Amino acid sequence: MAELEIYQFPCLSDNYGVLIRDKDSGHVASIDAPSADDVRAALAEKAWNLTHILTTHHHWDHTDGNLALKAETGCTIVGPRPEADKVPGIDVKVGEGDSYKFGGFEAKVFETPGHTAGHIIYWIPDASVAFVGDVLFAMGCGRVIEGSMDAMWNSIEKVAKLPPETMLYCGHEYTIANAKFALTVEPGNAALQARAKEVEELRAQGKPTLPTKLADELATNPFIRADSAEIRQVIGMENASNSEVFAEVRERKNRG
Repeated sequence: MAELEIYQFPCLSDNYGVLIRDKDSGHVASIDAPSADDVRAALAEKAWNLTHILTTHHHWDHTDGNLALKAETGCTIVGPRPEADKVPGIDVKVGEGDSYKFGGFEAKVFETPGHTAGHIIYWIPDASVAFVGDVLFAMGCGRVIEGSMDAMWNSIEKVAKLPPETMLYCGHEYTIANAKFALTVEPGNAALQARAKEVEELRAQGKPTLPTKLADELATNPFIRADSAEIRQVIGMENASNSEVFAEVRERKNRG
């Protein structure tokens, strides 16, 4: 049985870097490359040799290390076809419906526009993990920068339809702020109340709140829970579409 080793580490001010290693082949991928120095240090700590970078989107805090790491290691950079011209050093372009073979694993690619126009995520079913970049965070979601609210909602729905046991690796540690906001739009959610306390304790101990299980997001993340009766009542949109409810919740987070 193939085994995927995963190592998550903090980088920059609030990003996470992630290294994955297929134990059988020895292939090692960095999920995005926020900082060459931080990725390099993580590789040294694990004594792993980088072979790939799997890019989710073009923003600098996800690609800044690409060229330096490629020059040092000769790694293959995989990234989103829709924004390939913005991904430094890209070698392989992937998009909706593609699968990328990483050692003994298949990474299935979904296009998830909204945060950026060509954002993608990688789902590895055999390891029950998805690398979702800045589409979804623990109890939050990315800002809608290059796409429409409808597009972002559709992207979030794609993530929501993955198996609930899937562990989601996200790009940033925003969980405390996200939990506080979530409680303003769904204050009666007992699961959310409990989780907010849990993440405060984790951060007080200097521990990460990620990865997060999709099942927990389905129960507590207001950006997925557009069909929640309480959220709809709180924001005064009982009869609106899910996409409209999502857009209002996102706008409230923007203003907050």
